[in-house]
Amino acid sequence: MTNKDPKQNQRRQNTLLVRGGTRRSGHKETSEAIFLTSGFVYDSAEEAEARFKGEVEGYLYGRYANPTNTMLEQRLAALEGGGGVCRLAASGMAAVNAALMASVKAGDHIVAGKALFSSCRYIIETLLPKYGVEFTLVTGSNTQEWADAVKPNTKVFFAETPANPTLEVTDIKAISEIAHNAGARLILDNVFATPLLQKPFELGADVVVYSLTKHCDGQGRVLAGAIIGDEKWVTEELDPYLRHTGPAMSPFVAWVVLKGMETLSLRVDRMCDNAARLADLIGSHPAASFVRYPSRDDHPQKALAMSQMKKGGTIIAFEVKGGQEGAFKFLNGLEIVDISNNLGDAKSLATHPATTTHRSLEVAAQLELGVTPGLIRLSVGIEDIDDLLEDVKAALDGAL
Repeated sequence: MTNKDPKQNQRRQNTLLVRGGTRRSGHKETSEAIFLTSGFVYDSAEEAEARFKGEVEGYLYGRYANPTNTMLEQRLAALEGGGGVCRLAASGMAAVNAALMASVKAGDHIVAGKALFSSCRYIIETLLPKYGVEFTLVTGSNTQEWADAVKPNTKVFFAETPANPTLEVTDIKAISEIAHNAGARLILDNVFATPLLQKPFELGADVVVYSLTKHCDGQGRVLAGAIIGDEKWVTEELDPYLRHTGPAMSPFVAWVVLKGMETLSLRVDRMCDNAARLADLIGSHPAASFVRYPSRDDHPQKALAMSQMKKGGTIIAFEVKGGQEGAFKFLNGLEIVDISNNLGDAKSLATHPATTTHRSLEVAAQLELGVTPGLIRLSVGIEDIDDLLEDVKAALDGAL
């Protein structure tokens, strides 16, 4: 395979989204090729031995690496900046699990923000303790709580920012300094901000994880995840975990995400613009108790959010008056926006976290996070803004 552009990692963002990592086979195809193969062959026994010893470059097995997957890994790493190395996983949660499991051992301690996707909470609160890993949950927006939670055995800080589903913002630079002073690694879930709106490595993060299902594919087609970190950690800690446990991404999925990323900038720009308009509508509607959108003046952490993010993002959180009954009236009144637990899609999607994505949490834990019975998470798509405004307004009117 040949690389037409040896300087591709120096290209600007929108060029990288279309061309980053592209390698062409001898057929010189325009679109990236899909290498649907589980294994690879060798010209001799000596070559096989040399490849397995790492003396000769080449692929070994689909669970380890694949040419199509490599293109996506290189595109993501170049887009993220910071000189990191990327590895893929079969889903966003597989990526989160791998990043955490490759970073801790029995007797270690994790500090994590309370406001997390429920599956992330499960790994930290339920799964890892089975293997002797301790944890402390803190208010993500309270930097002092992160500092106070540090123990001599703290090895990892884990955060989502903006957090799912309340859009709480964590000061990445501040907590990265606390983590590093404690000898710990900061793993950051950057899904809500996307790799376009927030650059965690520039703010001090050590590892960045993504559900590529959201935004990068962004068209409801595949499950996919990614982990980006420094080369030493990836090759010495992450690679052995991935190779031996096998959460490998299908090359077809990698190809779908490669195609999705070509339009990522166009979609995210439209989604952010639409979200800002919808947040203003919701914030002024009498059926809403409050709205949270990072670039609005009434977001309690607007200044911090806008110092870390280029735009307000694609997600809105708001509370409908009347609790669950009011929220359900709103959801059932939507005609264009779909009810779904997914997000980051080209289609606008609305979720009731208390009964879906965060239903596994106790009610007290939900309320502590701000997941009230009336809370709605709205993932804004690329539809015509006037249609979206009319649809959301009509649904809010119906919830009064």
